[in-house]
Amino acid sequence: MSSKVYLTDFRARGPSDSKVCKIKRLFKAAGFENMLSGGDLTAVKLHFGERGNDSYINPVFVRAVTDCIKDAGASPFLTDTNTLYIGYRRNAVDHIETAILHGFNYAALGVPVIIADGLTGTNEISVPVGLKEFKEVKIAADIVHADSMVVLTHFKGHVMSGFGGAVKNLAMGCASVQGKWEQHAAAQPEVDQNKCTSCGACVDACPADSVSITQKGAHIIADTCLSCGNCMICPNGAIFHDWGRVPAFIDRMVEYAYGSVKEKKGKVCYITFLMNIVPDCDCASWSDAAIVPDIGILASDDPIALDQACCDLVNQSAGFENTKLRCNHKAGEDKFKGIWRNVDGRRQLEYGEEIGLGTRKYELIEVK
Repeated sequence: MSSKVYLTDFRARGPSDSKVCKIKRLFKAAGFENMLSGGDLTAVKLHFGERGNDSYINPVFVRAVTDCIKDAGASPFLTDTNTLYIGYRRNAVDHIETAILHGFNYAALGVPVIIADGLTGTNEISVPVGLKEFKEVKIAADIVHADSMVVLTHFKGHVMSGFGGAVKNLAMGCASVQGKWEQHAAAQPEVDQNKCTSCGACVDACPADSVSITQKGAHIIADTCLSCGNCMICPNGAIFHDWGRVPAFIDRMVEYAYGSVKEKKGKVCYITFLMNIVPDCDCASWSDAAIVPDIGILASDDPIALDQACCDLVNQSAGFENTKLRCNHKAGEDKFKGIWRNVDGRRQLEYGEEIGLGTRKYELIEVK
């Protein structure tokens, strides 16, 4: 059985065709107002963008969504979780300040910002999943306690998962800091001792003091490694990712996505923005050039169907030259493999379907 995915494009020939109007029509067409109950505390899960990044979802568009949620009688709050890596979103104080600087503030949106895993990322609840990689996953407590959730996603590429869509937004975005570490632990960097000269560049680059120099050379301390890749600055190329471990990372990520919505059946709405489709996650402190033209905004109650539709629409587009896209520029070719050749992001969809997170079969419905 297929899931319904609703699409609106970016064509506009008058005020009623503005993106804000289209978002509101999309919200209604997808039936989201019927998935929210009066009095619901509704988590609006999104990414506020790392400082220096400018490809995150425009707050004006987010306001259109929160207005729809209020019209349905629910009480929305904007939320994300603290990061594992070093940056301006590693604790709730810096994270909220970054959100405000990027326009996600009460004055503009009329709703509060709440960091779902608390001040330092330890406010978590273990959710039983009983899957291959994890028996339980550590989800931010305020995500678990929310009555319903609207997941707003900026679709883009990602170095470790191929692409970042609704599944990744749930997986990393709803996990506590420890939960993020559990996912990333499957793909920590490794050291080729034959190339290591014990120069110490990796030690200086590591933000978590997780690299030491031993008699054999550099050693990565797995228990504290953040998997940030900073140590790969090695001038001799001695530190590397074993790309063969990436499928295990993706499977862990999908299991976390499953756990984040396990107790919210029929209460999670997904809206994904296919615009500014850049090579990297919004966690990067920069935004590279887009690899394909803007496409539209999609909505569904099925994250797998939604991500599948997004991938298909991106791949059906012709890619831009002079971008991070190295190959696969023609319509119909896999754009994300053209950026990150060592990663097959389709694993997210295959495993997600296997564990019951959703279906890859979809019916695409255009909302005029």
